[in-house]
Formats: sequence, structure tokens, C-alpha cells
Amino acid sequence: MTEPRIVRRDELSEFYIGERCHVVEHWNSADDASVSVARIRVAPGTTTQLHRLRGTAERYLIQSGFGRIEIGGLAPAELGPGDTAFIPADTAQRIANPGDGDLVFLAICTPRFVPECYENLEAQDA
Repeated sequence: MTEPRIVRRDELSEFYIGERCHVVEHWNSADDASVSVARIRVAPGTTTQLHRLRGTAERYLIQSGFGRIEIGGLAPAELGPGDTAFIPADTAQRIANPGDGDLVFLAICTPRFVPECYENLEAQDA
């Protein structure tokens, strides 16, 4: 059973991943496997890697900046602060930042994100 606790955000914990974005893990714990929450930062002029999360649904909640998202068979869509995109499990996705400032959003995954669920689809694009 999970005990109550408070986790303090540490801005210094931001790290860069090969998906072409920066991540701060706010919540990702094996003893709460039902959900994870991360802050994602995409630099101006950057498009994240085309990928999917096997068995994991994801929501992007835009905090600041603007993005252009591609999700499965949907037409690309513009997103801004306050917008949320739902990405079903096993669905191809990527987001571009065409703006001059950082694109920042929360990525909320159910069940929680684990590296083994990530599948790079760019190699299949070639």
C-alpha cells in the first residue's frame, strides 16, 4: 500500500532525451503504477521523434508555448496553453514547436511511463 507523501519539484532534475525534448519527472513511481506525470520542454524549431507508447495512453496538457501535434490518423492540429491532447495507447505521435519560445506541457501517462513501452517509429519511416 502506498503511504501519503509529498514530492518536491527539483528544476535541476531536467534531462534531455533522444526523443528531442527535455523532461522533468514529477511523478513516476513503481508503487503507484497507474499514472506518471512529467513536464516536457520542446525547444523552438524542434519536432519530437515519431513514436508510440505500447500499452500506455498519454495526455499532453499544454502549459506554455504553441505546438503542432500529429496523433495517429488525425489531421495535424495546433495546440496552445490550456489545450489537452489525448493519445490512446499504441498510437503514433509527435509534436513540433514552430514558435520562438519553448513549448512546455505535462505528459500524463496511464499506466505510468516505463522506458520499455517506448517505440521509435522513425526508423520505420525511412
